[in-house]
Amino acid sequence: MKPTTISLLQKCKQEKKRFATITAYDYSFAKLFAEEGINVMLVGDSLGMTVQGHDSTLPVTVEHIAYHIACVARGCSRPLIIGDLPFGSFQESPQAAYRNAVTLMAAGAQMVKLEGGVEMAETTRFLTSRGIPVCAHIGLTPQSVHQLGGYRVQGKDEAGAAQLLADALAHQDAGAALIVLEAIPSALAASVTAKLAIATIGIGAGKECS
Repeated sequence: MKPTTISLLQKCKQEKKRFATITAYDYSFAKLFAEEGINVMLVGDSLGMTVQGHDSTLPVTVEHIAYHIACVARGCSRPLIIGDLPFGSFQESPQAAYRNAVTLMAAGAQMVKLEGGVEMAETTRFLTSRGIPVCAHIGLTPQSVHQLGGYRVQGKDEAGAAQLLADALAHQDAGAALIVLEAIPSALAASVTAKLAIATIGIGAGKECS
């Protein structure tokens, strides 16, 4: 099977073909997932909770993510590997985001993921204009859990839904190749997915994501 590329995922979007995405943290599971045909693997900062035992993703560092990316990359060659930019590694400035994204790409990622809406579109543009593919992450953003008041569904009212669509379009316009939609109503996820030219990855967002 051929390696999964951004252009392949874009073709899936255009042809309305689903592709599978899963989170992976180590060599063994990455190898198993690859053998089962998983297209995309995210090395997520969720490892802070699932691997390290923290009660949030906030303690995870760039070095932690880079280590797990290297483990996953050794376990597979076909899937597209996305590395999560952890809390504090990209919010300060686009330049800081670039430096940390370079570390993740050097470890074996082919794309980086960053959380945030319209306010982070400038960073997405800065990275993509310098050759670093970006997956945006909107809706429930775990790095903002304290500001959001917990792990709550987002975009439930008209204003929230309009903001989420604006967030998605801003990142698309800035050059994002993928967008994660987390914990939003399924009807909203379907609407956003239909209005975007790029693919969406759903986490608790219904069955109509890409």
